[in-house]
Amino acid sequence: MGVVTAVQGKKILKWSAIGLVAFYLLSRPTDAAQTVQGAVNGVVKAADSMAQFFARLT
Repeated sequence: MGVVTAVQGKKILKWSAIGLVAFYLLSRPTDAAQTVQGAVNGVVKAADSMAQFFARLT
């Protein structure tokens, strides 16, 4: 009974990650907002680069 199965391990990791994110959002909201903004900017830049690539193919 003391052995953690793979499914239980995944659940523990998932909820630990969610808890860590929630703690980060609540304890450092400014840093969390900057992190999200940086991630969104990265996605936008990647999408723009892909759009330029496909535009130059034609």
